[in-house]
Amino acid sequence: MSDLHHDPANITNPEHHEHHIVGPSTYLVIYGTLLALTAITVAAAFVEMGALNPIVAVLIAVIKATVVILWFMHMKYQSKLLKLTIGAGVFTFLVLIAMTLSDYMSRAWGLW
Repeated sequence: MSDLHHDPANITNPEHHEHHIVGPSTYLVIYGTLLALTAITVAAAFVEMGALNPIVAVLIAVIKATVVILWFMHMKYQSKLLKLTIGAGVFTFLVLIAMTLSDYMSRAWGLW
């Protein structure tokens, strides 16, 4: 009965494509990368960079988030439709942050 609904060409649901299996060695490399980036984050917290401290911290966090999204969430191996959906979400988030910062910086609260 299940063969009745089987779609070997994946025409019915093109967003569902073949699965990609990631080996343990890839996960170990990603784990090491995340540990190294965490160590860099901690080391950067002890270095006085003035106004660049939060920028460096956020940049490292974005790199770590990208690694997690690409490999642990298997985004690297997904369809273009799903990648476009994630990209649209990130773009919307950046627009909202830009609007918030433009409002915040337009006020006479501090020295810009």
